[in-house]
Amino acid sequence: MEIIYKSDCRPEVEDIIDVYKSSAIKRPILDRERIEKMFDNSNLIVTAWHNDKLVGISRALTDYCYSCYLSDLAVRHEYQKQGIGKELVYLTKKEVGERTTLILLAAPEAMNYYPKIGLEKLSNAFAIRRTD
Repeated sequence: MEIIYKSDCRPEVEDIIDVYKSSAIKRPILDRERIEKMFDNSNLIVTAWHNDKLVGISRALTDYCYSCYLSDLAVRHEYQKQGIGKELVYLTKKEVGERTTLILLAAPEAMNYYPKIGLEKLSNAFAIRRTD
């Protein structure tokens, strides 16, 4: 199975929501307008495609010179454990360059995944949580 990766397109909102649903990532999938706004305000999107089907997505905010916040990494359930998530992270990092730190907040159920693909666990982060 050939997976094609792209960083020059933004998928349709319905396709993004389908990937989120299938991957079980917790995002406001019932709020189409909010998902659309999330992508309108992101400046680095890397996608994975099997034929014409969106199977994975990485969504990030970056200045391309110092820091990059990888805010979403999602792969359709039936495409997981094939290295697609790892490749999306690798391509995101490649886009921002070696001088840029890649940062993400992991969901509790994904805490064991990220070290396996080369991310370092940090203990120096803080947050003010959203209300919904």
